Amino acid sequence: MIKKESKNNVRKRRHSRIRKTLSGTSEQPRLNVFRSNSEIYVQVIDDTTGKTLVSSSSIVLKLANGGNIEAAQAVGKDIAAKCKKAKITSVVFDRGGNLYHGRVKALAEAARENGLEF
Repeated sequence: MIKKESKNNVRKRRHSRIRKTLSGTSEQPRLNVFRSNSEIYVQVIDDTTGKTLVSSSSIVLKLANGGNIEAAQAVGKDIAAKCKKAKITSVVFDRGGNLYHGRVKALAEAARENGLEF
């Protein structure tokens, strides 16, 4: 009988393949997205020092439903504003092994519309 691998293990494998080539620097940090069923989290990370520069999530914004596209757009707008305040203009987008559609795409487009370049 063939055993089906869990979706999370497939996502983790995809993320490790992406992370082989993707890295954030102090000039252009990495915008990392983590998506759970109920919330969405974003961090801007400098991989050379291993520090999180800016972070945001649907929990921090106290959104009623953090697992929908509207919440992802709000988090994208918030992370772009926090990056502007921290004088970060350009980032490398790390979708965390998730497919680029739905909430991940909405977050990325909202961040781009509010002045973040990637």
